[in-house]
Amino acid sequence: MELLKLIEQTAEGLGYELVDFETSPRGRLMRVFIDSPNGITVDDCATVSNQLTRIFEVENVEYDRLEVSSPGLDRALKKPADFERFAGQEVQVRLAMPISNQRNFAGVLQGLKDGVVTLETEKGSMAIPFEDIEKARLVPRF
Repeated sequence: MELLKLIEQTAEGLGYELVDFETSPRGRLMRVFIDSPNGITVDDCATVSNQLTRIFEVENVEYDRLEVSSPGLDRALKKPADFERFAGQEVQVRLAMPISNQRNFAGVLQGLKDGVVTLETEKGSMAIPFEDIEKARLVPRF
C-alpha cells in the first residue's frame, strides 16, 4: 500500500484530516500534519503518532523519526476543498508559471469553482486555474 494512503486512512480513521505529508530524502524523517474542526492538541498528535508507529511496524515501513503536528496558523492549502473551506481568509499564492511576470500574489480567497480559484487582490479580482498553483498558504492575522 502506498505510504500516503496508509497515513491518510490512519488519520481519517481516528477522526482527523491529513493536511500534508513530507518526507526527507531516503524517507528517514516523516512529517505528518493533521487538523480537525476543533483544532489540534498535543494529545491529538500523540494519538496519531502512536497509531502510525504501530501501523508502520506491521507494514514494515522503515524510518528514523516521525513528527506529527498541526498545520499551524499559516496552514498550507493543498486540496480543492481547502480553497472552499478557507474562503474569506487572506492567503498567499505562488504560481508554477508567472502571469504578467509575477508568480506571487496575496489577497482574500473567494473560493474555488469549476477548477478556478478566485482571489481578491489590491488590483482587483483574479481567476487562477487550480492546477497552476504551486503553493498556497493562509496568512495569519494578529
